[in-house]
This record gives sequence, C-alpha cells and structure tokens, in this order.
Amino acid sequence: MSLSPKTGPRLGGRPLLVAGFGSLLLLMLLAGGYALRTLEQVRTSDLEERNHHLRRDRALDRVRTGIFQSAIIMRDYLLALDEKTAAAQIERFAETRGQTDRALAECAALIDPTESAALHELQSELQLYWKLLEFISQIPAENRQVRGSEYLSKQVRQHRAELIQMADQVDAISARQMAASDARLKETFGRLRGRLTLIVALALGVGLLLAGFTIWRTLRLERELEQRYREGLDAQQELKELSARLVSAQEEERRSISRELHDEVGQSLSALLMEAGNAAAHVPPDATHVRQHVDSIKKLAEASVNIIRNMTLLLRPSMLDDFGLVPALEWQAREVSKRTGIRVQVTAADSAGELPDALRTCIYRVVQEALHNCARHAQARSVRVVVHQEDSKIVLSVEDDGRGFDARRVRGLGLVGMEERVRHLGGAFHVRSTPGAGTKVDVELPLAS
Repeated sequence: MSLSPKTGPRLGGRPLLVAGFGSLLLLMLLAGGYALRTLEQVRTSDLEERNHHLRRDRALDRVRTGIFQSAIIMRDYLLALDEKTAAAQIERFAETRGQTDRALAECAALIDPTESAALHELQSELQLYWKLLEFISQIPAENRQVRGSEYLSKQVRQHRAELIQMADQVDAISARQMAASDARLKETFGRLRGRLTLIVALALGVGLLLAGFTIWRTLRLERELEQRYREGLDAQQELKELSARLVSAQEEERRSISRELHDEVGQSLSALLMEAGNAAAHVPPDATHVRQHVDSIKKLAEASVNIIRNMTLLLRPSMLDDFGLVPALEWQAREVSKRTGIRVQVTAADSAGELPDALRTCIYRVVQEALHNCARHAQARSVRVVVHQEDSKIVLSVEDDGRGFDARRVRGLGLVGMEERVRHLGGAFHVRSTPGAGTKVDVELPLAS
C-alpha cells in the first residue's frame, strides 16, 4: 500500500489576505471619515455664508428704511402745528438715525474688507445726508414750512436717491460675495468628489486584487482537497483490499493448519491409540499396574484425538468443503447447543449448499461469530439462523432472544470483522438491537460476487 507523503497546511496566503482586507477596510473607513468631515465643513460654511448674507440683506433693508423714514419724519416735522409735535418728530429722527447707523455698522462688519470702499462711501454720504436733515431742524419757526419744504424737495430728495443707489451697490457686493461663496462651495465639492473617486478607485483595485487572489487560492485549495480526497479513497480501497487479502490468507492458513492437524497430528494420535490398544491386549492378566498405565495412555490418546478433532473443526470444518454450507451450519449449531445449552435452530434452503466458496466461508464465519457473541454476551436461551435465496442475492439472519444492547453506541471487534467480510463481497450488513429485546443480524450478499 503506497500513500503519498502528508503535507502540512500552507499558511502563506493568510497574511496577504488579512493585510489586503485590512487595507480595504482602512480605505473605506478613510473615505467615509473624509467624506463626513468634508460634508460637515461644507454644511457649516454654507450655513454661515447664508446667515451672513441674510444678516447683510436685513441690515441694508434697515438702512434703506431708515433713509426713507428719516425723510418722512422731517416732512412731518415741517408740517407740525405746534412745537411739542415738532419736538417729538425730532426725537423720532434721532432714534431712526441711531438705528440706521447701527444697521450700517452691522453691514460693514459682514462685508469682505476687500469690498469695503463702496461701504465707506455710503457711510460718508449718509453722514452728509444726516447733516442735510439736521439743517432743516435749524430753520426758524416762522419760515420753516416754506424754506424747509423747498429744501426737502430739492436737496434731500436728490441726496436720498444717491444714497439708495449706493445701498444697491452694497447689496450687489453682498450678492457677489454670496456667488463667491457658492463658487467656493462648488470647488470644495469638486475636490471632495475627486478625492472620493481616487479612494473608491483604490478600494476597487484592492478589492479586485483580493477577489482574484481569493479565487486563485480557493481553486488551489479545492484542487488540493480533491487530491487529498482521491488519495483518501485510494488508501481506503487499498486498506479494503489488504483486509480482504488478510481474511483470505487467514482462511487459507486455517485450512492449512486444519489439514496438518488432521493429517499429521490426528493420524499420529490415532496410531498411538491403536498401539495402546494392542499393548493393552498383550498385557498379562496379573500385571495390574502395567494395565493401569496402558489404560491411562489410551485415555490420554483418545482425549487428544477429540481435542485435535475439535480444533480442526473450529479452524476449518472439513464438512464445509466436503459436504457444503448447510451441514457445516447444522454441526456448528449442535456444538454450540452441546457446549452452552442454547437452543440453536438452523433453517436453510437447499440452494444454499451450491454457493461459491467465498460466500459459503463468509456466511459460516458470520454465523460462527454471531453464535459466539450470543453465548458470551447475550445470555440468550434460543437462537434462530435462517439462510435463503431472493432473486440474485443470498440472505442471512441470526436472531436471538438475549438481553440486547445499544447498536448505535456499542461496536465491538466481532461486529466490525463481520461487517468487513460482508462489505468486501459487496453485501449489506445491518444490526438491529434494543436493550432487553434481543438482537438480529441481517446480511445480504449478491450472488454475482
């Protein structure tokens, strides 16, 4: 039996797989972390820019509102009928002026320093506008309405239009800043898309390399496993053939030993027994002491002949070769009954005696081992042996009424030997047993074997 040398498991690919999958997971984590961080930054920046834009728009709206309201307040001041109403309008003008200045200062804080020139011009013109309105409050009461209305319609309105135009320019600056912010946001998204594309490409490349290496490694392991499986099948087949050859050699050796014992030792003992009988016939009647020795030798020779005969029959009964299977089974049943007291019944078809030698030997040995187990372990009172032919197979069953056992857990060498004999001839071997309910051995052997 030739077995290929056993090779240990190759672990060279495991570190590569671990490193590859670790790198792939790391790339995925980096990509996810970078994307989340960048998106959070973009979201925060976008919210800040939009908040600044809304605050600039609201501040400019308050500046425009303050410019218009201040002119309206001064008109109401000119139309006031008494000094108390006029003083109240002056207070409203001061409050509106303060609110407008604060709104313009807030707008200046939200404008990009590079765009602050237009805002400074607007601040200067607004201060001039306040001075123009303050001049109206300094006109004497007797000619306030005439001169103030003329001054308001010519000077203030013209300057107010210029202020509104400057405010629109500042609003345009705010719109440009919002557009620049959108452009920066778009550029950030572009960088994010480029870097994510690079990381995804790297991850995809690593994944493809890992997939290729894994497929190659899997196919290689599959080939190795298939080779090991074939080697195992070959070794199993060789072991079966070796077991069959051992069984055959054992049977041949038993046949040879049985023949030697019968032909050589048996005949010598038979001759010794005959000579002892002849010697006993020539012993004088008065030689009692000699006659006792001769009788003792004769009894020992008879016992030895019986022992040799029993050993010969146990090794390989001559009747199995001379008379066939059925007489050998019946002789074995009688011997077991005589030796153990178990009632053994043999039922065999006439065609069982015409079986090939391999089948006859197998059936005989299975019955021999089964009866041995019944006598030694089962504590049975009766055993029934049945041999019959069905179609193209010979069927054997040995059933006892002993104490039984758990056939799923107990598997002795005797059962294993019987099963190996049957399996080698292509047959089926089954043992059915339940504790306390006896045991039944079923064997099916194909006649073609």
